[in-house]
Amino acid sequence: MIKKIAAFLVALLVAAQFVRPDRNLSAAPGPNDLNVKYPVPADVASVLKRACYDCHSNNTRYPWYAEVQPVRWWLDQHITDAKRHLNFSEFSSYSAKRAGKKAEEIADEVEQRQMPLKSYTWVHAEARLTPEEIKLLVAWANDLHDQITAP
Repeated sequence: MIKKIAAFLVALLVAAQFVRPDRNLSAAPGPNDLNVKYPVPADVASVLKRACYDCHSNNTRYPWYAEVQPVRWWLDQHITDAKRHLNFSEFSSYSAKRAGKKAEEIADEVEQRQMPLKSYTWVHAEARLTPEEIKLLVAWANDLHDQITAP
């Protein structure tokens, strides 16, 4: 009985490898990208791309283990959820009220070290933010908030 269950689970795992969701990849920044309406300084853009864009944009750099199911499904669900909260590739399409709120949330989440997620930085050491980068992002997000909400 145990052999039959194990064989079934192995077959299920093998079959799962053929179910591949679409990748979160765009060829180039689209018309709603953050930079379209709110130009981002190069130093900030570099940090955002390294530490934030994998989950919060329409262009994810997939690690090798994303080729294994069900890991890929888990990653795709995580990316979908992250983009629902904040998507830099769609930021220019946000209303001024929503964009201002998102800028405020960016500053708060980064300053409180809630973003990037610990689970992400465990595997992606390059996404860990230094104290200087935290200050840089918080100052930028606060400036962005002020720019968006200014009368």
